[in-house]
Amino acid sequence: MNLLKTALTFDDVLLVPAHSTTMPKEVSLKTQLTKNITLNTPILSAAMDTVTEARLAIAIAQEGGIGIIHKN
Repeated sequence: MNLLKTALTFDDVLLVPAHSTTMPKEVSLKTQLTKNITLNTPILSAAMDTVTEARLAIAIAQEGGIGIIHKN
């Protein structure tokens, strides 16, 4: 069973500005986080007590992302 999939980091990608005929409303940012969780916006916050509390987690969730709340 092969669990490893191809993945990219920031160093693997270079975005070059160019003209595009794609309209923003035609673009989907949906991301498969786990087998059962799909995010509409690929935003995850850090599970740090100085970063993510309930208010931020709720705000991110309302935008389609997920806030990871710390356990401290």
